[in-house]
Amino acid sequence: MKIVLAAINAKYIHANLAVCSLRAFSDEYKEQIQVKEYTINQYTEDILADLYKEKADMVAFSCYIWNMGMVEELTELLHQIRPDMPIWFGGPEVSYDAAECLERNPGVTGVIRGEGEETFHELMQYYIDGSGKLEDIRGIVYRENGQLVDNGWREVMDLNKVPFVYEDMNDFKNKIIYYETSRGCPFSCSYCLSSIDKRLRFRSLDLVKKELQFFIDNNTNQVKFVDRTFNCNKKHAMEIWSYIKKHDNGVTNFHFEIAADPMTEEEIALISDMRPGLIQLEIGVQSTNEKTLEAINRKTDIEKIAEITEKIHHGGNIHQHLDLIAGLPYENYESFKRSFDQVYAMKPDQFQLGFLKVLYGSMMKENSEKYGMAYSGRAPYEVLKTKWVSFDDILKLKEVEAVVEIYYNSFQFENTIRKLSELYESPFELYEQLGSFYQRHSENGEKHSRVKRYELLLNFIKKRNFEENIQWEELLTKDFYLRENAKSRPGFSKNIEKYKHQIREFFKGEEVRTILMDYEDYDSKQLEKMTHVEVFGINEDNLTYILFDYKHRNPLNKQAKLINITKQIKR
Repeated sequence: MKIVLAAINAKYIHANLAVCSLRAFSDEYKEQIQVKEYTINQYTEDILADLYKEKADMVAFSCYIWNMGMVEELTELLHQIRPDMPIWFGGPEVSYDAAECLERNPGVTGVIRGEGEETFHELMQYYIDGSGKLEDIRGIVYRENGQLVDNGWREVMDLNKVPFVYEDMNDFKNKIIYYETSRGCPFSCSYCLSSIDKRLRFRSLDLVKKELQFFIDNNTNQVKFVDRTFNCNKKHAMEIWSYIKKHDNGVTNFHFEIAADPMTEEEIALISDMRPGLIQLEIGVQSTNEKTLEAINRKTDIEKIAEITEKIHHGGNIHQHLDLIAGLPYENYESFKRSFDQVYAMKPDQFQLGFLKVLYGSMMKENSEKYGMAYSGRAPYEVLKTKWVSFDDILKLKEVEAVVEIYYNSFQFENTIRKLSELYESPFELYEQLGSFYQRHSENGEKHSRVKRYELLLNFIKKRNFEENIQWEELLTKDFYLRENAKSRPGFSKNIEKYKHQIREFFKGEEVRTILMDYEDYDSKQLEKMTHVEVFGINEDNLTYILFDYKHRNPLNKQAKLINITKQIKR
């Protein structure tokens, strides 16, 4: 018998931990279980054809908010082609509305609720060995004789029983690796499904250390912990952070989702002494409105978060990712603006603006009518309006989100945006205006090239007629070359042809060898191609020559190392 576990990921670089875990837990059947991973960017017809060619006896889909529409479409088509083949759903997107899901999808045999490892294993015994009965399997809702049967929820499992799914890392080449050391969450955020599972449990630290060493020995590029609040147990977090610090291979990056306000001085001291880029932290602020935080059952000390993030930022070695959610109760447009400005002041390396998802099973969905919420009836169930924000407001915030992603989170415009934000009363005002401008120049969903985005920003600045005497073209040129040694020079940069001879002579000289480290195997022509020299300044008697070293980038923002070589240039 052949079983296919199908995962449709949001991006190619993502690896699906869930289906790998199901297969690993049913190890005795692994020869009969095949994992197939796709992405939402593929054509439905291509995925359908591939699944059909597998000639499986059963297909089980891993269901998430980002892939549910495609999964349902595929299921409908598969059922038409293979009407007798059992199709099962599992995952967070179907666990809390299993009956409704089955009614919506007549081709689906059943739904696995919650944690799936033990439930899926019993299904394998049923389908492959022909042992047991569906009615005895806890944690499923299924069809029988045209009726839905609900077997209830299964008790949570011991996390130490979950096998380590990574064996041959060649199977996960160029992928982000997902890993968990805990399940459940101690908090009760009303918009989050993790808040439903209060049965917080941890994987043995002995197991965790052994598995972390596997990633370290294999020079894995990035490991993302999927623990909902990694540092909710200080001892657990400290031991893991201490281990990866001690065994750092200089390559692997570890990503953690944490709560900032409970962090102690001891924890901050530990992580502040790590290699730059060894870890990165994701911190969900969501709102700074006290009434909003109370309504969503989120106990948060905003002043404490600001204090902690500042201390972490001061260390200069850790990427911090901060989140806000638009569309929460009691947060109107002006309130969100204040939340935006307060979080922006925390200087996040990445600032994510999300929009509320009204999820099945969440307290937010139960209270959605009370809050006057309109939201999409299909995944991702995104909010359209509330008592406090109109759809017009949501559309404006979408514009802000787009330009924050382009002009802030990309690190491609850092110096220009920093200087530009100083000329506005608030950061939100800048992105609000920039968002409207960018939208007007992106009709019909036009996607702009990297150079075009620089040109649009310069156009936006010039239309504002700022009185300050700022050389915006030079700031943009600096930002442009910080991230990329571009072959084609942007049109807004000044012509530096007359300085080429001096720059070429610099690369032929002896001093370049003391300035550029780790380039000893390259000749002067190769050095000139591998780096970039830019000339800044208006006054010919007071020019500054800056060398962009792309081999030694900042590990947090991937910007080139800048070296002032003005003294070494023979004038």
